[in-house]
Amino acid sequence: MRIVSLCPSLTELVFDLGRGDDLVGLTEYCVHPRDRVGAVEKVGGTKTPDVRRIAALKPDWILMNEEENRIEDAQALQTAGLRCHVSFPRDALETAEMVRDIGAALDARCEAERIAQDIERRTERVRDAAREAPPVRFAYLIWRKPWMSVNKDTFAHALLAQAGGQNVFGEREERYPEISLDELARAAPELVLLCTEPYSFEESHADEIARATGIARERFALADGEYLSWHGSRTPAGIDYADGLIRAARAARVS
Repeated sequence: MRIVSLCPSLTELVFDLGRGDDLVGLTEYCVHPRDRVGAVEKVGGTKTPDVRRIAALKPDWILMNEEENRIEDAQALQTAGLRCHVSFPRDALETAEMVRDIGAALDARCEAERIAQDIERRTERVRDAAREAPPVRFAYLIWRKPWMSVNKDTFAHALLAQAGGQNVFGEREERYPEISLDELARAAPELVLLCTEPYSFEESHADEIARATGIARERFALADGEYLSWHGSRTPAGIDYADGLIRAARAARVS
């Protein structure tokens, strides 16, 4: 089998399904697993794939994601007679089904089922625990200049919400709304998460926002964007990571 992956989280999944040796192309943003992606040909970026080169590689499957990749590229690849598996899970349980579906396509059902069941078990455990605990109001920032957050139709929101988080910008119409620091101050979240991707926030940014908003500095935390936005074989760890962030904020409230 010959596989091209145009989404970093799906590239990682292919390796974890035991099909890494079948990868003949991936994007320049596919960085995990670090010790293996370097041996695979790069075929452009997630939004700038080299369609001609991909077609020349004659893959049996091209793995794509609706948000990471462009519909016009998917259409061009399909017009070239290539099979594209396009997915867009919104939460952990949808990710479990995506893993099963990709596992079936790549003839890796057993390993896919193991990952999917792990996602489902952890989701059930975290959700059950959250029902018995008070919610934590949070804001999740993904960009600076302009400041941007996430609404409830995002994967990061879903992982944090199932752990008991309440997104102060969850009802915004845009999936990635622009916000002002005044709006953040008025929302008064108990937890402000500054993600490491797509913008690489640092502790100095937490200092900056705390000074500008008056939100207590101890309410800020850096958040690993890969755990909170990559869907696939990283999701089991992402579920527990999100749960840990919410639990820590809840514990800080009562300490």
